[in-house]
Amino acid sequence: MGRRAVQPDQVLHGGCRLKYSLLVKVEPDGQPMRLEGRVAWAMKKLIDAGAGGCTPITHPGPRWSDYVFKARALGFVIETEHESHGGQFPGHHGKYILHSEVSVLEEVSA
Repeated sequence: MGRRAVQPDQVLHGGCRLKYSLLVKVEPDGQPMRLEGRVAWAMKKLIDAGAGGCTPITHPGPRWSDYVFKARALGFVIETEHESHGGQFPGHHGKYILHSEVSVLEEVSA
């Protein structure tokens, strides 16, 4: 049996595969919460983007709507603004803006 390739959201640690993760806290009095994998990745992008937010165009990711759906289910307040875009394939996309004040307590990354 061959070895599986490490996925972009995984970290090797002592031969074990660990997902990218964040330990976060919603300010001012939320409990620490560990986020893993693509949801952690998306939340970090939203935290770093601030009021400017993130779109699949500015921060490419395969399933932004799914990551936001899962983060909202955990209690994070994330707004969706609908924006139009032109180009060869005009259409629209979502812009996601984090409204919860979130502090990153720990980041485990590759």
